Amino acid sequence: MVNITRRVATDVGGTFTDLVCFETDTDTGESRIITAKSDTTPPDFENGVLNVLDKAGVDPASVDFLAHGTTVVINALTERKGVTVGLITTEGFRDTLEIARGNRPDFFNLHYEKPEPFVPRHLRAELPGRVSYTGDEVTPLDLSGLAKILDQFKADGVQAVAISFLHSYTNTAHEEAALAEVQRLWPEVSVVASHQITREWREYERTNTAVLSAYVQPVAQKYLGKLNAGLTGKGFDKNLYIMQSNCGVDSLEKTSQTPITIVESGPASGFWGAAELGKLIGEPNVLALDIGGTTAKCSLIENGQVRIMTDYWIERSRKSAGYPMMVPVVDLVEIGNGGGSIAWVDDFGKLHVGPQSAGALPGPAAYGKGGDKATTTDANLWLGRINRDYFCGGAIDADMAATEKAMTELAANLGVSADEAAQGIIRIANNNMVNALKLVSLNRGHDPRDFTLVAFGGGGAMHAVALGQELQVKKVVVPSAASVFSAWGMMMSDLRRDFFVTRLIDLNAGGGAAIESLFAETEKEASSTFEAEGISGDKVKFLRYGKFRYQNQEHTTEVLLDGPVTDAALGKIAQDFHETYEREYTYRLDAPVELVGIHLVAMAEVGKLEMKPEEPKGTPVSEAVKGDREVDYALEGKHVATIYDGEKLEPGMSFNGPAIVEDPGTTIVIHPRNTVEIDAYRNIHITLNAGE
Repeated sequence: MVNITRRVATDVGGTFTDLVCFETDTDTGESRIITAKSDTTPPDFENGVLNVLDKAGVDPASVDFLAHGTTVVINALTERKGVTVGLITTEGFRDTLEIARGNRPDFFNLHYEKPEPFVPRHLRAELPGRVSYTGDEVTPLDLSGLAKILDQFKADGVQAVAISFLHSYTNTAHEEAALAEVQRLWPEVSVVASHQITREWREYERTNTAVLSAYVQPVAQKYLGKLNAGLTGKGFDKNLYIMQSNCGVDSLEKTSQTPITIVESGPASGFWGAAELGKLIGEPNVLALDIGGTTAKCSLIENGQVRIMTDYWIERSRKSAGYPMMVPVVDLVEIGNGGGSIAWVDDFGKLHVGPQSAGALPGPAAYGKGGDKATTTDANLWLGRINRDYFCGGAIDADMAATEKAMTELAANLGVSADEAAQGIIRIANNNMVNALKLVSLNRGHDPRDFTLVAFGGGGAMHAVALGQELQVKKVVVPSAASVFSAWGMMMSDLRRDFFVTRLIDLNAGGGAAIESLFAETEKEASSTFEAEGISGDKVKFLRYGKFRYQNQEHTTEVLLDGPVTDAALGKIAQDFHETYEREYTYRLDAPVELVGIHLVAMAEVGKLEMKPEEPKGTPVSEAVKGDREVDYALEGKHVATIYDGEKLEPGMSFNGPAIVEDPGTTIVIHPRNTVEIDAYRNIHITLNAGE
C-alpha cells in the first residue's frame, strides 16, 4: 500500500484561480508537484476553487493540508459589495469618520471632497462612557440606551455593527461590555469591536478598521462557509487554513471573526514564498515582483524578513486620501498593470497602459471571448514573445485576427505601425513597474544592486529581465511553477498572528524591565489563543519588534529586537533605531528615543513544506529545445531566439540568450547576452548582460 501525503494550496486571483499540490510518498520520500489554473468565477468564487481541484485531479477527501487565499475581501471593499453597517462609539465622537485626517493629496483643488465614510451619519450612534489614554475609567459606560440604538439600526436595515470606543486600545473593558450586550440583545447580527482587530492608538484609523471589518464580515463569512461546505461535501475532513495579509495562515474560525485580516491575502503568500525561496537559494535580500492578469505588486525582503506594517490604505491616490486599515499587511506597492491591462490613447495622443483591465471576461483580444481592446498580453503575443501556437499553455487558441484588429486600431490612433504600438505598450508597462519597484527600494534607502529580483505570477517572467536590467539588480530568479507561486507560498507559511500593543515607555533606567514585562504579558496572551486551538505552547515561536520614535515626533519606525530587553540593552536598541531611521529618512536627530508600542509575531508550524534538492542527471540542454523564432525585445530589437520547453529543463542545465522558455503557465523572456542556469529546485537563474 502506497502512503501519500497531499498538501494543497489554492489562490483566487482577479483572473485565474491557481492550485499547487505536493504529493509525497512517506515511505520513499519521493514527491511530485501538480499545478493547475482555472477561471475565477465571480460572484461564486468557491466554484472556481472546486473547479481547479477537479481540473488538477485532486480528490479533496485525500488532502491532508489545505490553505486558501482569496480576493473576496478587497473585492467587496473596492466594489462596494459589503453590507449596511451601524457604528457605536464614544459620546461626542460619532463624527470621527467624517473628520478623518487632513491628508489632502489633491492639495490645490478648492473643490476637494473627502472620501465618503462607509457609515452615514444617521447610522453612527453614541454611548456615554470614557476611558483615559492610560486605561483608567473616567466615566462609567452607560448601556441603558443601547436597546433603543439597536432598534433604530434594525429599522434602518443594518446588517452588521461596529464598536469603537476612545482609548480602547489600552483598556478593552468598555468595548467588551458593549460587544456582549449587543450579542445578547441582537444575537443574529454580525458584530465586531475594534480591540478584536487592533490594540494600536489613533481613533480614526482604528474606528475605520472596525467599520470596514464589519462591512465585509457577512460577505466573507458566507463565502468561507460555502467554500468549507463545498469541500466538506467532497470529503475534505481536515482544518481549512486561510492565508492572512501578514504572510501567515490562520484557522477558518478565527478568520471568520475578523476577515479584514485577509484583505491582501493573495499577494502576501507570494511575497512570503519569495522570502522562503530566497533563504533556500542563499539570496536573503530579494525584490519580489508579482504580475498577474490585473495588477502588478512588489515588495522588498531584507535579510529574509518580509516587512509587515499597519499603516495600510485602500483607494489612496493622487486625488483621494483613501481609507485606512490598521491591520498587519505585508508592505507592498500595487499598480494597475497586469497581463489584461488595457492600452489606450488620451485626448493629447499619449499612450497609457492600465489601470483598466480586461479581466477574465472578456479578457485580452487574443482570448477570443469578445475583448476588442489591446492589452499587455496582446502586445507580448504580437511581438512573438508569447507563442501563438502555445497560448496559455495550449489551453486557448490565440485569436490572432482579434489581436491584429485591436493592435491596428490602437496604432491608427497613435499614427504608428502595429509593431511600434506593441513595443510602446511593453515599454510603458515596464516603466510603470520599474517605478513601483523603486518605491519599495530606492525610496526607502535600499540600493537595488544589492538585491535579487524574484519574479512570479503569470506575467512576471515576461517583463522581469527588462526591469532587472533597468534597476541593475544582482540577477533575476524565476521560481519553478512561477505562475502559481502565490499558492506555493502558502505551503511555506506558518500559522501566524501579529499582536500590536500601544504603550509609551522612555528608554531610560527601568525602561528595559517595563518593555520586557509588556512582551511577556503579550506572549502569554498569544500562547493562550494557540492553546485554545490545541497547539501547545512549546510549538509557538515569537519574533519581537519595537515601534520607536524620537520624542515629540508623530510616527514610528519599527526595529527588530533580539533577545530579552534589559536596561543594559537599551543603548544598542537606540542605536539600531538611529540607523534604521537614518536609512529610511536620510538623517538622524540628537534627541531622546521612546517606545510607542510593541509588535509581537507568534508563529507555529501547521504542515509547512520542506523542499528537497534534486541531483543533476546530466541530460543535455538540447533535449529541452523546441525550436526557434524571431522575437521583438522592444528595446534590443528583433532577434532569433531559441525556444525551450520549461517542463524539460532540469537541474544543472545552462544556456544563453536570446531565448524564450515556455511553461504551461507563463513565458520567460531571456534577453540577448543573458546567461541562464537551472538550480537544484528547478528555479531559473538569469544573470543579466553577461559578457559586457
